[in-house]
Amino acid sequence: MPTAIDPASVFDPSTVFAPETRADPSGVYRALRESGPLHEYVPGIHLVPRYADCDAVFGDPAFGHGYFSGINPFRPGVDPNLLPGSFLLMDPPDHTRLRSLVSKAFTVRAVAALRTRVTEIVDGLLDAAIAAGEVDFVAEVAYLVPLTTICELLGVPTADHGVFGEWATAISRGLDPDALLTDEEKRARGVAVAAFAEYFAALIAEREREPGPDLLSGLVAVSEGGDRLSVKEIVDIGVLLLIAGFETTMNLIAGGVLALARAPEQRAILREDPSLSRIAVEEFLRFDTPVPFPTRVAMRDVEFAGHTLPRGTGLILLAASANRDPEVFADPDQLDVLRFDPARGAARHLAFSHGPHFCLGAPLARLESEVLFERLMLRAPDYRLLAEQPEYRPSVSMRGPRALPVSFR
Repeated sequence: MPTAIDPASVFDPSTVFAPETRADPSGVYRALRESGPLHEYVPGIHLVPRYADCDAVFGDPAFGHGYFSGINPFRPGVDPNLLPGSFLLMDPPDHTRLRSLVSKAFTVRAVAALRTRVTEIVDGLLDAAIAAGEVDFVAEVAYLVPLTTICELLGVPTADHGVFGEWATAISRGLDPDALLTDEEKRARGVAVAAFAEYFAALIAEREREPGPDLLSGLVAVSEGGDRLSVKEIVDIGVLLLIAGFETTMNLIAGGVLALARAPEQRAILREDPSLSRIAVEEFLRFDTPVPFPTRVAMRDVEFAGHTLPRGTGLILLAASANRDPEVFADPDQLDVLRFDPARGAARHLAFSHGPHFCLGAPLARLESEVLFERLMLRAPDYRLLAEQPEYRPSVSMRGPRALPVSFR
């Protein structure tokens, strides 16, 4: 029979989010997996480190976000409408309705049609980086590929790309629990959300008067059985795409560039056949998961991993740990760019979760990253790191190096 969790019997979880473990958290993940399926972080919130358990939660409708039901323990009492990207915080049926409408405009085919333009963006940035000889790859390439792509996809004028990047950075930083943010970071998040909403509402009004070929015009026009998206809903979707289409892809690219620099034999495989970048991107997502700690909330009393979880219990799903679980992945702490070759039959990684909240921006992130690594391996495969151990961003919601100095000489 399920029992309550005894916090004294589990591994001390305090180090999992500690800055000193950010460079290499694999040891902490290993200890968590080996010492139990659930670890009490604070009363009412638990860590889930194993693949099987994370996989089960992602697909179980008994777990959601709980914001609009008033039971989310990560930001208790906060009005979810005031948080960035409230689409991310919804549960069925509201989430189902919005996702259905968005999917009609943001299709896999529409993303695939961007390949030529994404290649042009990547080549232009690589031209400048290679000519410079030494650059911060994060600032000069990884940051600009997804930012330029998402801005063009939404129809944002080129002159405004810079301010969009500033808003995205402030909003993404604000995704961490409020207890981990400074007053200035919370203020910056609020300012960015308000500025984005005002700007985007004006852009939506323009598309209502004069539709164009961009995604924003598609969101304005989309309908299903007479149901349409409101301006507020389109703004929230814009925030979601700004976050999912920019910050996570930037960190995926930077993490992959770093991982290849540290594994020359794996880089040699891609140098020999750059077309393998498509499956290598899946390994980068597994090996250094850009969104390492997604959260879920028990929407009702539920039995899970041998324990009783009351309604409103919070779970921090350690997707990054699950993606290193040796019960699922052989030699999980080793980079293997061929791991996800279909002929090898590897299990799916959990970097984009799955189920009703599967990452909407996954096809775009995959496309941008695949193009970037294919072009990098064709044009400048012998880049080298100028700093062996980069400093990581302070966020726990997103994982990626703050800077990545490289030389193309």
